[in-house]
Amino acid sequence: MIRRRKSLGTAASRPVTMGRWNRLVVIVVGILLVSWGGPAASAFWSTVSSNLGAAKADTVNQGAKPVAVVGLAGSVTVTWAASTTAAGRSATGYSIARYASAAGGTKVAAAGTCTGTVAALTCTDTATTGTWYYAVTPMLSLWQGTESLRSTGSVVDATAPGAPTVNAPTYVIASTAANISATGTAEANSTVLLTVIDAGAAHTVTKSVTANGSGNWTATALNLTTLNDGTVTYSARATDAAGNTGAAGTDTSTKDVIAPTVTGVQLSNGGSINGRIERDDIVTLTFSEPLDASAICSTWTSDTSTQTLSGNGQVTATVNSSDNLTVTSTGCSTLKYGTVALGGDYETSGSMTFSGSGSNASVLQWNPVAKTLVLTLGTMSGSGNSTAQPLAAAKFTPASGLTDIAGNPLATTQFTSPTTSRF
Repeated sequence: MIRRRKSLGTAASRPVTMGRWNRLVVIVVGILLVSWGGPAASAFWSTVSSNLGAAKADTVNQGAKPVAVVGLAGSVTVTWAASTTAAGRSATGYSIARYASAAGGTKVAAAGTCTGTVAALTCTDTATTGTWYYAVTPMLSLWQGTESLRSTGSVVDATAPGAPTVNAPTYVIASTAANISATGTAEANSTVLLTVIDAGAAHTVTKSVTANGSGNWTATALNLTTLNDGTVTYSARATDAAGNTGAAGTDTSTKDVIAPTVTGVQLSNGGSINGRIERDDIVTLTFSEPLDASAICSTWTSDTSTQTLSGNGQVTATVNSSDNLTVTSTGCSTLKYGTVALGGDYETSGSMTFSGSGSNASVLQWNPVAKTLVLTLGTMSGSGNSTAQPLAAAKFTPASGLTDIAGNPLATTQFTSPTTSRF
């Protein structure tokens, strides 16, 4: 008995089966070749027919040389032309890098919208200060082409200017509030934005000026009349030509537009007989706020501590025939006091003076805490009325030039005491 082998298929069917296997092998080999090259491989493989060896390679072309344009504050816009493969396939993305030199050097990944793979043909990098050269690498899936030639160098300034110095007036008073000036220094040729605010930033005034080539700037004609009294803060920020804005420099003023006033004139008996003028009698002037001590006496320098004129013949008080009291002093080159109308008939000899030496000397004392200017009479020359004078309302006319600490002037109009008093 003759046995026959079972047919494994016709000859015509076998090439077809082998062709399928060949294509699979080619694809696998292509994948292996790509995997050997890693993500940076510049070629990929594809099959174009069912014939053995019919797979062919396609290459991602070199990227196009980009154009880089520097913007403000360290921004650089990079633009390039689209890339394709040798077979005409379009790149699906691009990797953007920058270098600190036209050739060689360390590759730095771009930032901003240029981070990672960019699908568009433009992006904006946020670079640090320096000269940068940009390059573009086209990509197609896991494959990438050759990096482009580098762009022309882009000079980037991403360094912010330093904080400006600010010099503001110590005080803003009624007569200056509409025309204040502030000065300072900043980066040469930078734009300085000055902002002036009151406490709580309830009101704001701004002005933009340009620093000159030496860095000096001046802001004039600042109208601060709308700002509240109290601390006024000046804040200045400089912006350079590249658009970088730095930290703020500050200074402060005290705004005080309220003028001082006289609030009291008091005659007090310090001697032995009520109603008569004599040694140790006292004249007390009271004000609504502390005065500038140096405006009273040119040698007084402190606005916070008690200031005194005393000693042998340093202070002389004079009462004329109209019973008006004035004060002079050898203890300061300029003394501004004024005139006190005593309100009684204390004088009988035409005029009399009070000066003296040692413990008998006249004394003039300013107390900024109590806001009082106190005159204590010294030894008397002349004779006073022996008749005791009744209580009366004394009057005070300030000398011209007296001001508060801020510089607001004390009015020279006569003040009449609302209460009566006598020596």
